[in-house]
Amino acid sequence: MTLGMIWTIILRFAIQDISVDEMTAKDGLLLWCQRKTAPYKNVNVQNFHTNWKDGLAFCALIHRHRPDLLDYSKLSKANPLANLNLAFDIAEKYLDIPRMLDAEEIVATDRPDERSIITYVSSYYHYFAHAREAESAANRVSKALAGRQGNDDLENEYDRLASDLLGWIQRTTPWLENRVTDNTLPGARKKLDEFRTYRTQHKPPRVGQKGQLETAFNTLQTKLRLNNRPPYMPKEGRMVSDIANAWKNLDNAERGFEDWLLSEMMRLERLDRLAQKFKRKADIHEEWSKGKDELLSRNDYRNATLSEVKALKRKHGAFESDLAVHQERVEQLAAIAEELNKLGYHDSPAINSRCQRICSSWDRLGVLTTQRRQGIDEVEKILERVDTLHLDFAKRVTPFNNWLDGAREDLVDMFIVHSIEATQGLINDHEQFKSTLIEADKEYRLLVGIFQEVQRFAQQHNIPGALENPYSSSSAQEITNKWNEVRQLVPRRDQALQQEMMRQQQNERIRRTFAEKANVVGPWIEKQLDIVSSIGMGVHKSLEEALKKLIACRTAVEAFRPHIDELEQYRQAEQEAIILENKYTKYSMETLRVGWEQLLTSINRNINEVENQILTRDSKGITSEQLNEFRLSFNHFDKNRSGRLTPEEFKACLLSLGHNVRNDKQGESQFLKIMSSVDPNMSGYVKFDSFLDYLTRQAAGTDSADSLIESFRVLAQDRPFITPEDLRRELPPDQAEYCIRKMQPYRLPGAPPNALDYASFAGTLYQF
Repeated sequence: MTLGMIWTIILRFAIQDISVDEMTAKDGLLLWCQRKTAPYKNVNVQNFHTNWKDGLAFCALIHRHRPDLLDYSKLSKANPLANLNLAFDIAEKYLDIPRMLDAEEIVATDRPDERSIITYVSSYYHYFAHAREAESAANRVSKALAGRQGNDDLENEYDRLASDLLGWIQRTTPWLENRVTDNTLPGARKKLDEFRTYRTQHKPPRVGQKGQLETAFNTLQTKLRLNNRPPYMPKEGRMVSDIANAWKNLDNAERGFEDWLLSEMMRLERLDRLAQKFKRKADIHEEWSKGKDELLSRNDYRNATLSEVKALKRKHGAFESDLAVHQERVEQLAAIAEELNKLGYHDSPAINSRCQRICSSWDRLGVLTTQRRQGIDEVEKILERVDTLHLDFAKRVTPFNNWLDGAREDLVDMFIVHSIEATQGLINDHEQFKSTLIEADKEYRLLVGIFQEVQRFAQQHNIPGALENPYSSSSAQEITNKWNEVRQLVPRRDQALQQEMMRQQQNERIRRTFAEKANVVGPWIEKQLDIVSSIGMGVHKSLEEALKKLIACRTAVEAFRPHIDELEQYRQAEQEAIILENKYTKYSMETLRVGWEQLLTSINRNINEVENQILTRDSKGITSEQLNEFRLSFNHFDKNRSGRLTPEEFKACLLSLGHNVRNDKQGESQFLKIMSSVDPNMSGYVKFDSFLDYLTRQAAGTDSADSLIESFRVLAQDRPFITPEDLRRELPPDQAEYCIRKMQPYRLPGAPPNALDYASFAGTLYQF
């Protein structure tokens, strides 16, 4: 009777509260033993007597929960006594379970006492059940802390990347906005080389860094939403929108920089050629005007004979004609100097100084010419003799000499053309000039004939000084030399024009080569953008399928990169040839670069969004059909296929899905709260991942802060505080130290000095 009462007490307090799958205490305990020992060899628990005689069942229970206490693989069914003693000793020493059974008695008995074994096994059940509860609580705390630590690392990484990228943009943008050169052609070429280095070496890694930054930010926000954490708010000035605005400013500063620089180079090249033209014309004029002051200042006509005076008068008239012709050259020099000043030529002071000297000298020549003409007119009344032959020569030689000077100047004049048509125009003009050489040759032979006739007349009549022409300073030998020079310059001009035509033809080939490649690359990029957009905005059988397609697109794009590099080489050839326009294609290198960057960014952004949707689906248990339904609803209201909804479109979408958003002040207030949760950065639109997260959170409605507090309470053994020793015992070392640093001290009476407040700590993890 006494033993029966003892069994009843044991059954009431130790066994009756055991419940497994709604079975009785005994059956539930048996089922628990069967489940825990099922994987172990030579163990088949069907009762609480004979199946426990070999001791392997006890060892299996211990090894299942504490594999560090024994090596089950070394046990043998043939050593029941050793197995039982091993299990009882370990349970007593490490698990605080008293040794209730005698190993020798169990081995010697054919059927051990069932109630004794049930009582002893129930001690195992209760011990391991409490340990499992503590382990579960520790796992929940570890999971929460691991998420918080990981998020801290992601926030630090985002802040580092944002600071680095913004610093680079802030340093680079002013350089691109500075549209000033040192006003020299070598300086402009150096700046173009620096821009090429920036475009091909410095910017491409920053484009990848920008995409990496956006991916890190989106992944962080997704993890925070999935763990019911508040959204991450970067430091002021480092928001994604701030980086996007800074990047946009960089693109705006870059846009047109290359064209401006090439135009500046053309301007400087034109200035150099104008300066050379000014120098050449100034040299010719100064050579012509050398000694003219002295000649005009002489009074030789006062002591001359009539014939000499007449000759001096006619010579002076010829000079005045020549002076009038040179007036145009002086005006040209002044016009070139004025144009150089307007265009900001770097050596304008020297040009102005020389032009001023020439103009001053020209004014003096005009004054001296007038004075000499007046002096000759005074003595003309008494001196009169005309040498018809010399006069005829002088009249003809002056215009012909000027024509020769102009022809020589035109034949050596530099030309600036940018097309085959313009070059052909110069060739046509040159051919027209060559057609005038026949008449010029007749005029040359006529002048030489006049001079030869003078020679014959002087020899025939023995006239002293007859070979000196008083009406002209030009001699037949001088005209002969100039005429021969013109005839030599004509074929040189032909050769120069043909070389320029070859250069323009080469430029035309460069234009066609670039256009052929651009007309392939441009449509390919546009097609890929459409494919990526259709994948990102479309409905799929599975998100994995969409991710696979996007990754395939990214692989195809990376494989296509050599075509972009090839186009860059063609563009460099255009730049070196200073080719600004290309009529064979609508695509410029600038538009292709922008399209290429947009394609890379679109692929990475869509891959990141699909990965976040997979993470949301797996975390929230959403089916593919639900995701497709959400996507169809989202796409229906996304009229312009931008991948985002305005607040009005988002509200209409919620109404279409059955959400009750009232059209009054209370409903407006409720909708503003919803917008603050789906658009924490106040960008003014709602992306699909935020839309999906809101719908899944509405369906789940969990409160993880209370769950985390309950887990800490288990670790603290029902106390309202926890100690560092509890944390170090139950959590991994790094997470325990993290909690100790972050938790506030627990100040209420009765708590030890090192007590920590886990409730407020859990609240900060989930505070919005």
